[in-house]
Amino acid sequence: MKKYMKKDEFEKLVEEGFLQLPEWVREKIKNVALLVEDEPSEEVRKTEGLGSDETLLGYYQGVPLTARGDLYGVGMTMPDTITLYQYPIEEAALESLPEGKVDDTRAFEAAVRKEVADTIWHEFAHHFGMDEHEVRERESKK
Repeated sequence: MKKYMKKDEFEKLVEEGFLQLPEWVREKIKNVALLVEDEPSEEVRKTEGLGSDETLLGYYQGVPLTARGDLYGVGMTMPDTITLYQYPIEEAALESLPEGKVDDTRAFEAAVRKEVADTIWHEFAHHFGMDEHEVRERESKK
């Protein structure tokens, strides 16, 4: 069963997920756009070497804070982007529900809220300079 939220409802959860980051973290975030798309594009899928059975929940593109030199931001600088992919996040949320809760709208929304918050944390960890291995290691300790 596929079940999708309206885009504006999902975007509200993204906003809430961002606000769940600690204030000291949010204060350090500079020049980052938070975007929502339905699914990863073919270009992103190729870049990340995804198979036909693989997807992403989120994707960070940009210059991590740890790699920004003194000249970063001199002149026009395009923002980094963090893209959250609505359909894969919703599918992951649905898969996380116990069998008896699959049709429970509140349980589904709560599961989506958690997936969104976790994905935002994950992608901003990349913005702060952590590679995939380090992010996964820290996630396992959360």
